[in-house]
Amino acid sequence: MGMLDHAWLGVLAVFQGPAAFSLFSLPISFTLLLVFAGFVLGIVVGATPGLAGPMAMAISLPVLISIFGYSSDALLPVMGFLIGVMKGATIGGAVPAILFNTPGTPDAFMTTLDGHPMARAGKAGKALRVAHFSSVTGDTFSDIVLVLCAPFLALLVEAYLDLPEKTALLILSLSFIAAVVGGSPGKGLISTGLGLLAVYVGSGEDFYPRLSMGTETLSRGFSVTTAVLGVLILGAVFEGMQETFHDHRRQPGATTHALTGDQVLRFADIRRLLPYIGQSAVIGTLIGALPGIGSTLAATLGYTLGRTRHQKHQPAGAPGFGDGVPEGVAATEAANSAVSGANLIPVLSLGIPGNAAAVFLILAADSIGGFTPGPSVFRVPSEGINPELVVAFGLFTAMFLANALNWTLGGLFMRSMGVMTRAPKHILLPIVLLLTLTAIYVQEPRMEAILFALAFGFLGYFMRKAGISPLPFVIAFILGGTLEQTARQAFAATGGDPFFLFASPIAAFFMLAAVAVIVFTARKPVT
Repeated sequence: MGMLDHAWLGVLAVFQGPAAFSLFSLPISFTLLLVFAGFVLGIVVGATPGLAGPMAMAISLPVLISIFGYSSDALLPVMGFLIGVMKGATIGGAVPAILFNTPGTPDAFMTTLDGHPMARAGKAGKALRVAHFSSVTGDTFSDIVLVLCAPFLALLVEAYLDLPEKTALLILSLSFIAAVVGGSPGKGLISTGLGLLAVYVGSGEDFYPRLSMGTETLSRGFSVTTAVLGVLILGAVFEGMQETFHDHRRQPGATTHALTGDQVLRFADIRRLLPYIGQSAVIGTLIGALPGIGSTLAATLGYTLGRTRHQKHQPAGAPGFGDGVPEGVAATEAANSAVSGANLIPVLSLGIPGNAAAVFLILAADSIGGFTPGPSVFRVPSEGINPELVVAFGLFTAMFLANALNWTLGGLFMRSMGVMTRAPKHILLPIVLLLTLTAIYVQEPRMEAILFALAFGFLGYFMRKAGISPLPFVIAFILGGTLEQTARQAFAATGGDPFFLFASPIAAFFMLAAVAVIVFTARKPVT
C-alpha cells in the first residue's frame, strides 16, 4: 500500500471510527464529536484571561484516557479532542485582547495594540472578524505546510541519520530550546538540567535505581503526568494565585464600548489585508517549525514587518499601526496562529515537541501507546499497513476538520465569548487547581502522585519567579528517556566508541551546532 492508500485509511478512521450516536441514521464517530467538543472548549478557555489551551489539554488528557482506555481505538478520539482545543484556543485568545485590552497570553499583547483601539472606536465587531479571518487563514496555511513537510523531513531523517546522528540531533534540539526559551541561555540550561535530573530519578538498573536515596517511593521515579502537569500547570496556577492575592484592582473588563458604523468584513477589506496575512503566515510557519521559539516571537515579528509594509504603502498622515488599523490585527493574528500547525512538524517527523500544546499530544501518544512520533511514522512498508502512518493521516484529517469548524462556526462562537472575559480569576484558579489535581489522581491513583505534583508545582512557581521558563524542563523530561536509550544503542552499535557523537560528519556537525547555539546566544546583550 502506498502513501495515498494510508491517507485514505486515515480519513476513514476519523469518519468511520467507533460511533458515539446516530444522526438521521448517519453514525457520528467519537473522533468527530470530540474534535467539535474540544474546539468549543478551546474557544472558551482562549477567551478567558488567565486560562489557556494547554491548561484545558492538561486537565482533559487523563480524564479522556480514563474514559476511552489505552487501546489503539482511543488514539484518534483523544488526540482529536486535544487538537480541537488547540485550534479553538488559537482564535479565542483574541477576544479579551480586543474587547478589554486584556491579553490572556503574551503573544496576544500585540493584538491589543490595534484591536482595542478599534473597539474603543466602536469597531469591536469588525476587529473580531478581522482577527478571526486572519487567524484561521494563517492556521490553515501552516497545516498545509505541515502535511507537505512532515513526511518529507521524516523520510530524510530515516534515510540519512543513524543512531549517533539521532543522539546528536536530540542534544542539538535540547540546546536550541534551552538557548531560545527562558530569557537567557543560562536560565534555559538550568531548566533543561532540572528536567533531565528529574526524569532520571528511579531509572537505571532494576535493582539499583538512580537518585532514589534508598527509598521505595523515589525508586519508582516520577510519572510524566505528575511532573509535566505540576511544573507547567500547577506552577502557573500558583503564580496566578499569588498575583491575584496582591492585585485588588478591578479587572479592565468592566467597560464596554458601543458599536458604531460598519462591522462587516467585506471583500475589499480582505483584499487589502491579504498581503499582511500572507506575510505573517509565512513568518509564523517558519518560526513554528523551529522547536521552542513559540508564537510570541512570531506575533512580534509579524507585527513589526507588517508595520514596515504599512508605512511604505500608506500616504503621509494616515493612521498607522497602534492607531487602530485592521492591518495591525491581521498581521499579529496570522503570525501567532500559523505557529500552531508548523509546531507539529518537529513533533511528527522527529518526535521533538516545540510548545506546550505539542507536549500534551506527545503525552497522549505515550500514554495510550500504538503511536510513537518520529521518523518511523511515515515509513511506507513494502507489504501490509503501517498503523502509525494511518494515525498520522487521521490527525491531519482532524486538524482540517477543526479548521473547517473555525471557518464556519469559529467567528460566531468567538464573538459570543466576550462574557468569559469577566470571569474572576480568584474563582477560576482554585477550580483549575482542583481539576488538575483530580486529573492527576485519575491518571495515577496514589497519594504520592499528588504530593509530587504539588512539589513540582512549587518548583514551577519558583522557576517563574526567577525568570526561568518551565518549557525546557518539560521538554527535557519528555526527551530524557529517549536521549539515554538512543545514546546507549549508539554506543553499543559503534563497538563502545566513547567518541561516537563525533564519529560521523553529520553527528559532529550537530554537536558543534549545539555548542554554537549556546555560545552565540549567550553573547547577546540581555534586554
